[in-house]
Amino acid sequence: MFRGSMVALVTPMHTDGSVDFESLSKLVELHIESGTSAIVSMGTTGESATLDEKEHCGVIRRTVEMVNNRIPVIAGTGANSTTEAISLTKCAMEAGADACLLVSPYYNKPTQEGLYLHHKMIADTVPIPQILYNVPGRTAVDMLPETVARLSKISNIIGVKEATGDLSRLPQIRELCGDNFDIYSGDDETGTEFLLQGGNGVISVTNNVVPKAMAEMCEAAMAGDREKAMELNEPLTGLHSNLFVEANPIPVKWALIEMGKIPAGIRLPLTPLSEQYHETVRAAMRKAGAL
Repeated sequence: MFRGSMVALVTPMHTDGSVDFESLSKLVELHIESGTSAIVSMGTTGESATLDEKEHCGVIRRTVEMVNNRIPVIAGTGANSTTEAISLTKCAMEAGADACLLVSPYYNKPTQEGLYLHHKMIADTVPIPQILYNVPGRTAVDMLPETVARLSKISNIIGVKEATGDLSRLPQIRELCGDNFDIYSGDDETGTEFLLQGGNGVISVTNNVVPKAMAEMCEAAMAGDREKAMELNEPLTGLHSNLFVEANPIPVKWALIEMGKIPAGIRLPLTPLSEQYHETVRAAMRKAGAL
């Protein structure tokens, strides 16, 4: 259903922490013009953990309106409470999102059975297409391929965003789930190789800064052109790593501020990028042609 270069979009904020919808609209237009194939609104890069439910739903709704059916909108609706995730997923469906991305419940460290029952209940309750999101570095729980395979049998669970950076997960999940189940990379550093090995797309943080370059790289990789994909990816490697020198989305928001794309707002407990990393991120931006 969704393919190629997808952006894990930041949520622009004014310095008082309120959402800047004017800047959000400009970012949406930039991504559509640059060839981004789908927008992930209110994912973890969008600071979903710091917005209340009303704000969260409001950003999704406005993003869907801004995109106006030109490319798909995937709404981040995961939570560590199953009832809250159901509520957010219902809201996204009512807002007109094309699918939902549900991060594994964080902090409470459910068992594999708990993960299965959590996602099953959401999928059974809300019929919108749903994508699992496995990022154990942020959630403290790893959704194993066998659990993904169990969930893939539920008709509206259509794929998984695999953000371990472990490329061996791709063939494991593909073998267990079959070709009709989509597998997306959530790790920019290994994203190119992930696509070359048969992944369906990359849900990318780097895409916020260089959307056109990411779209071109993904297109080449998905066409199986290894040489061209690697050549296009090489200038982006600094961003892939240095946009994570502090917790995401701190560095990527700072990069977009440097580019004049968004104001300087970020919500506590996140803080602006430490000064010691400014030149590190700038150097990566220069290498990628973003400055």
